Amino acid sequence: MTLAIRPLAAPLGAEISGIDLSRPVAPADVARIADAWRERLVVVFHDQQLSDPQLIAFSRNFGELDPPGPNPYGQPFLKDHPELNVISNVVQDGKPLGNLGDGEAVWHADMTYVDVPPKAAMLHALEVPPPEAGGNTYFADMFLAYAQLPPDLKRAAEGRIAVHDASTNSAGMLRKGYKAVTDVRQTVGAHHPLVRTEPATGRKALFLGRRPNAYVLGLEVADSEALLDALWAHATQPRFAMCHQWRVGDLLMWNNLSVLHRRDPFDAKTRRVMHRSQIKGSERIH
Repeated sequence: MTLAIRPLAAPLGAEISGIDLSRPVAPADVARIADAWRERLVVVFHDQQLSDPQLIAFSRNFGELDPPGPNPYGQPFLKDHPELNVISNVVQDGKPLGNLGDGEAVWHADMTYVDVPPKAAMLHALEVPPPEAGGNTYFADMFLAYAQLPPDLKRAAEGRIAVHDASTNSAGMLRKGYKAVTDVRQTVGAHHPLVRTEPATGRKALFLGRRPNAYVLGLEVADSEALLDALWAHATQPRFAMCHQWRVGDLLMWNNLSVLHRRDPFDAKTRRVMHRSQIKGSERIH
């Protein structure tokens, strides 16, 4: 097989074919995949049948694995592979098989509530609902969103620092050990600038994390809310985004520091099971 890369007809995303990720990947192919990922921010592989060890082995081509954030149930979903997370609505013997359920997962980047967030994430589809049942995933390019930010918003965001909430996940579930936020000025989480500068290129991107419970330091609450609402309304426009409709065997890899993603809700009577890895970051956002 010969590796082929095809940019998607969207502002970001590329489809990579001609490779079996269950086998060791040649260094030259790793380099081509990494280049496509840096340029297009999201890469899609179809028809990949991966065991958990194979998913881990492929992920490690791109850096050290970062363990999942705390889930609402307080223990790993995969005891044999705690470095992986499970995203699922399935309940077996009264216990959730994974995280996030079947509702909407709002626009977010992963684990930005820590000082050094993961730089990449991968999601492997083991079971998916039929297309008509929902569950599509969307990605939005934060480099492009910043580049097309209206001048007044660009000035308002420049130099500002926001608190990224650690208490809830992207489905709005309160994590074990955290209290619900009632005053955003008391939000617990990492402090990051609203505008990130990519070290290798100097390019700037919006860095928003999650909207719920976010707070811009130094502003009155009403002014913080107004600024964040305006930035989020701009950044999540369809003109900056792509939509992925899942098939069994899909593997998606995305740049966690430069895109936002979200998921549509789906029919609770259907099954959705995905295994997820993430790559440790080395960048303190600035």
